[in-house]
Amino acid sequence: MTQREWLDRDFYAALGVPSTASAEEIKKAYRTLARELHPDANPHNTQVGERFKAVSEAYAVLSDPAKRKDYDRTRRLFRSGAFARTGFRPEAGTTTTAARAGSGGFDFGDLFGSHSPFTVGDPLGGVGDVLGDLFRRAGTRAASARPRRGRDVETETRLSFREAVAGMVLPLRVSGPMVCTSCHGSGARPGTRQRTCPHCHGVGTRNRNQGGLGFGEPCDDCRGTGSIVDTPCPDCQGAGIGDRTRTISVHVPPGVSDGQRVRLPAQGEPGLAGAPSGDLYVTVRVDPDPVFARSGDDLTVTVPVSFAELALGTVLSVPTLDGQISVKIPPGAQSGKTFRLRGRGVAHRGAAVGDLLVTVEVAVPPELDHEAAEALRAYARAEETSGFDPRAGWAGKR
Repeated sequence: MTQREWLDRDFYAALGVPSTASAEEIKKAYRTLARELHPDANPHNTQVGERFKAVSEAYAVLSDPAKRKDYDRTRRLFRSGAFARTGFRPEAGTTTTAARAGSGGFDFGDLFGSHSPFTVGDPLGGVGDVLGDLFRRAGTRAASARPRRGRDVETETRLSFREAVAGMVLPLRVSGPMVCTSCHGSGARPGTRQRTCPHCHGVGTRNRNQGGLGFGEPCDDCRGTGSIVDTPCPDCQGAGIGDRTRTISVHVPPGVSDGQRVRLPAQGEPGLAGAPSGDLYVTVRVDPDPVFARSGDDLTVTVPVSFAELALGTVLSVPTLDGQISVKIPPGAQSGKTFRLRGRGVAHRGAAVGDLLVTVEVAVPPELDHEAAEALRAYARAEETSGFDPRAGWAGKR
């Protein structure tokens, strides 16, 4: 992708999204178009193949935050006529080679530096930063041809509360770009090889003049890779990378909490020019449990009890992750009191096990039959005779 193409092409229009589109909207538009225009779904249709290539190129720029920022600011710069307003003209005899950043001659980083007239009242917010970085990246080889680590990929999965506490091995289906399994990323049909580009001699860049300015741009013939594929791989159309769906095993550790991410090294998008793949991050969403809640590594459970059970004392059967356990409630325990059962909570690998916190709470019957109501009135009278006042000392009462 040359700098001239950055100026001439509208990547937003290629994807059918506005320039204000979010990263998620751009990704969604690309996936929709990629499915419609994929060569496998449109065999022998060269026009659709060219459209698929244009959509892929647009997504490659707009999905990368740094590239998208450079693309937007560079197009805004040239459309605004910033060069014409400065009155800048290259010196006679300035060669294309000298105009390349890092060549020892004319340097865009110096031209747009802090003492340059281009930065005075710059309405674009740092023209020098844009072009200085842009042309330095052109360097002696196209940025697209340099080894570059693949991008990290994020996805989500949902577990039940008990699955998250216990941990599990989860089969996860992932769709996205992967190294072509037929050509192993070379882009050449199996049994054939790439050859060195005869126009750039494997460097990946060629020198051009545009409006009196010298540009070191990626070679059009090899697209900045330095190599040419004469017989493209039929599975990936010579790209070396293709979209496919695969199933991978995700080891979710015991005790994972809602929103926690699990990292799978080298399971993200493939790298360029032999660079390593990115990582896959799986965000775990945990469904609530009807019985248990969680506080750090402790499990919490609320057990409904009757007034008589708390007043007289009782033994409760309380659920745990492993079954039932008996808990002795002493006479006179108050509603809302919490009992701690050691080692019955969440277990983390290599860490201490949390506790189970059992809270007792009085359940009041919504209705009473005649016999129960009379018995309760008799108890109330006996309670009053004994001198018990539940609100004694409350709110200043004596």
